[in-house]
Amino acid sequence: MTFICRFAPSPTGPLHIGGVRTALFNWLLAKKNKGKYFLRIEDTDKERSKDEFKKQIISSLAWLGINHDGEEYIQSKNISKHVLIAEELLKKGYAYKCYCSEEEINEQKDKCKKKGIPYVYNRKWRDSKDLQIPKDIQPVIRFKSKISGNTIIKDLVQGERNISNSTIEDFVILRKDKSPTYQLSATVDDHEMKITHVIRGDDHMINSFKQKQIYDAMGWEIPSFAHIPLIHSEKGKKLSKRDNASTLEDYIKIGIISDALRNYLLRLGWSHKDKEIFTRQESIDLFDLKGVGKSPSKLDMSRILSLNEHYIKNMEEKELFKLLKIYSEKFGKNIDKSKEDSIIKSIGFLRNKAKTLDDIYKNSQYILQENIQISKDDLKLLDKPSKKILNEFLIEFKKMQTINKGSLEKLVNELIKKHKTNFKGIGQPLRISLVGSKYGPGIYDIILSLKKEVVVKRISKIN
Repeated sequence: MTFICRFAPSPTGPLHIGGVRTALFNWLLAKKNKGKYFLRIEDTDKERSKDEFKKQIISSLAWLGINHDGEEYIQSKNISKHVLIAEELLKKGYAYKCYCSEEEINEQKDKCKKKGIPYVYNRKWRDSKDLQIPKDIQPVIRFKSKISGNTIIKDLVQGERNISNSTIEDFVILRKDKSPTYQLSATVDDHEMKITHVIRGDDHMINSFKQKQIYDAMGWEIPSFAHIPLIHSEKGKKLSKRDNASTLEDYIKIGIISDALRNYLLRLGWSHKDKEIFTRQESIDLFDLKGVGKSPSKLDMSRILSLNEHYIKNMEEKELFKLLKIYSEKFGKNIDKSKEDSIIKSIGFLRNKAKTLDDIYKNSQYILQENIQISKDDLKLLDKPSKKILNEFLIEFKKMQTINKGSLEKLVNELIKKHKTNFKGIGQPLRISLVGSKYGPGIYDIILSLKKEVVVKRISKIN
């Protein structure tokens, strides 16, 4: 059996992190089974669908390493097929025209609300032989859902699920303007694309029951369904766009590495023994739906940052700089070409205590900036004795032919002995004068990361 999976986002906003995990699971299942993974852009909501969001979805998934096969499937290009199937269902007696006005529908909803029961369309036009067709109302087409019995889905994550058909309303498949609804379009497209496995959030369970009835009516082969639990916020509530870091773009902006986020999302609701860190290939080889849990997972930002820190610490330095450069360029934080060599040779210590790419960029500011700013509090620490130490350091530093850690240590130790102080007594004024703060990398690392003339210039300014 050839596995064919899809991810079908709507381009009505940035890609939600829950959708990203859904895309990842679909991609992994397809790759694990040497199948195909397609990206379907469900853009039939003409008012809310934006081309900018479509581009963002495609680029964001590519950034994460989730590459789809072939061209993107654009749902709006297949509307004529959706309408054709709606008309076929109508002819076969599996659908009917409903002439209820908006006022009637709203009245039905109000009655249900007052009674405290969910709204279900009253099926007024289901058998409409005796009803007079209004001349001034354009009908919708509703699917004629089964009234008796149960609809059963053998879910690959949730197990066998069934629902009483009496609870499934006669849902609209074609609007008054002849535009298809989600239930119809998604079903037709999945059939046309020969999708074998549909992995999506468990909030789609009711949609699967409805869509299964369309499959049955058309005599089409039904795909295997797998409904994965939703991602909840740290407070235990359903994650929404109002939550911080709810979209993929949010994570890219703060400097999360794609491998780290992909690894985190993989483990968010899925497990394989006690293994925590997975390479891209290990993710493909080991993934299966049996490892997906049935309970919602909580988004843990501290865990994401911890995992990202792990990748930063263990990444090859040249590769890390490459990611830093891409990140800085994307968000208008360009690294001047003349500073690149300094950053590259310093990245080994710049990544210390850094949890994100943005942290590394901030740690690099003393290299990137021509003129550093010293806070008032730190400036107060540069008293007369400190300035004297800086002046003596500068005199000897200018004479140095070879500047390395050994020669710097020798100079600093001589100053410590001469001024009867400790390492802090020498290192602190040097760090403030070179970085602009008493906090920062090791003083030898700082000096070696800067050009000699820059060190001289900055210390000279203090005096």
